[in-house]
Amino acid sequence: MRQQNWLEDLKKIVGVRNVLTDPMALLPYSYDGYTLVESTPRAVVLPQSRDEVAAVVKILARAEIPFLARGAGTSLSGGATALEGAVILHLSRMNHILEIDVENEVVVVEPGVVNVHITKAVEPYGYFYAPDPSSQQACTIGGNFAENSGGPHCLKYGVTVNHIVAAEVVTVDGDVVMLGNLAGEIDGPDWLGLLIGSEGTLVIATKLWLRLTKQPASSQTILALFDEVDEASRAVSAIVAAGIIPAALEMMDQLAIDAVERGPYPVGYPADLRAVLLIEVDGERHEVLETAREVEEILHSHRVREVRLARTSEEKTRWWANRKTAFGAMGLISPQYYVQDGVIPRSQLPEALARIAAIAKRYDIRIANVFHAGDGNLHPLLLYDGRDPQMVQRVIQAGSDILAVCVELGGSITGEHGVGIEKIEDMRRQFGEGDLKAQAAVKTAWDSEGLLNPGKLLPTAPRCHETGSGPVKRD
Repeated sequence: MRQQNWLEDLKKIVGVRNVLTDPMALLPYSYDGYTLVESTPRAVVLPQSRDEVAAVVKILARAEIPFLARGAGTSLSGGATALEGAVILHLSRMNHILEIDVENEVVVVEPGVVNVHITKAVEPYGYFYAPDPSSQQACTIGGNFAENSGGPHCLKYGVTVNHIVAAEVVTVDGDVVMLGNLAGEIDGPDWLGLLIGSEGTLVIATKLWLRLTKQPASSQTILALFDEVDEASRAVSAIVAAGIIPAALEMMDQLAIDAVERGPYPVGYPADLRAVLLIEVDGERHEVLETAREVEEILHSHRVREVRLARTSEEKTRWWANRKTAFGAMGLISPQYYVQDGVIPRSQLPEALARIAAIAKRYDIRIANVFHAGDGNLHPLLLYDGRDPQMVQRVIQAGSDILAVCVELGGSITGEHGVGIEKIEDMRRQFGEGDLKAQAAVKTAWDSEGLLNPGKLLPTAPRCHETGSGPVKRD
């Protein structure tokens, strides 16, 4: 039986001011970082504690109203956009670092804590939090949990799943469950491994225990400037093939370089540069010196134009700021952009980039490449003008073609941005019907009514909930 007074009951739990229903107040929640689809939520609720989250979920579940959690809204695949008239639980008020446990090398946080704030809080103790998405200045740890986020340093240190040892979560029925332990050891089924990266479709995280990493004794950042994209790509494979695992190994092509050089952190790259590698090695001082020397030798064997070593911490910071603001810098060379996210084997980098260039030519669009070269995680940025509906459709099709290339080359349709709304149909490129049915069975086991973050991840027909604003393709 549906509960008729669910909205009033929500206000009793979180307060009238923390339940948004006015259309103008809901407008900012109608899409996330994936702006090609928009859908207005039925309401937005701002709980401040685990108990409030659980109580809100119980009310919505009893009323058979779909819902989802949202943080900073930096998702790039539509994961935080409310479909099927869903209610958003906005967790921005749950933004506290609760404990820094140096003895166990763990920090305990609420889901609304901004990623970079964790590292800033633990720096005085000689630690950092390793997963560092490009959006780390804004993205929240709850979203990182949902998407299994990575970042430049995931090559050496791993992605989010490697750095969460325990989690307190709320199920679709409003039950509070504790998973994992301080030791980070798996005891029985690996529920955390299942839930991290499930894109908010199985549970809502309300407290997380994060593994801290010791700050390295020394590090060296290296810039390698190339006249040919192919040579830069082959240098990437050669570095890893030599047994060297850099802390980070990033790549940008000529169009991306043009954009970042117009941004707030220019490095001074030559205008005719075709590709740049940004490499960081860390460890004990003697180890760093030797590894940096080996990397330089490999670079010079691949026709590098110039190799630069960061001389000061300020220079290193500028180089990284230049790279991490690449997405935003696209606004300096294009009215809009659509970022894709696929994975390929490192050995296929030259072939993948050549085929992406061919796709750009075929659809008459510009594509800038900025990516985590070390682990083959590509981020092609497809530039377009939203005032041209035909160009928008070409961009969407080109993005899907890029994912097809990734799968054909032995890779995946997503590395860290998730499937969300964007890649639902592309799931069929990577998985057979049996695989998709197995994944759907997991969803059903955790959420039999399909209430939690509906319309995401799996290419199945939407369930029939009360009507709300549906998704709209933006022209």
